[in-house]
Amino acid sequence: MNPIFERWAEAHRPDAPTLLRAVAAAGTLGAVAGVPDAVRRLFVTATELDVDQHLAVQHAFQRHADNAVSKTVNLAEDASADAVARAYLEGWRLGLKGVTVYRSGSRDAQVLTLGTGEDPAVREHFARCDAGACRL
Repeated sequence: MNPIFERWAEAHRPDAPTLLRAVAAAGTLGAVAGVPDAVRRLFVTATELDVDQHLAVQHAFQRHADNAVSKTVNLAEDASADAVARAYLEGWRLGLKGVTVYRSGSRDAQVLTLGTGEDPAVREHFARCDAGACRL
């Protein structure tokens, strides 16, 4: 569970414990009923983004860097070979210097999962929101 989402839920939802359990069970907020679309769009998982959204993020940064930008296009387990091909072809068309594609489930172990009982805060690799400045 993303700690920023947990903090948002606790601050904005009286049913936060129920919502957090539902998200944990479903794996994504998008799979839980009763959540406003604006919130669903804000808290997506990497596999919920389509190829074009992943590449748009990389392209936005690549335009301002001489070196290559590292960004993985994370695809769902049921992603087609066409989706993988599209990632590479569209990345080339956008002038990206490198494209990495990862299809969920293609390895026995993968980065975007936590084992039972693991503390997500230990594996939190993003900038923490300053509670006084964060708008989430």
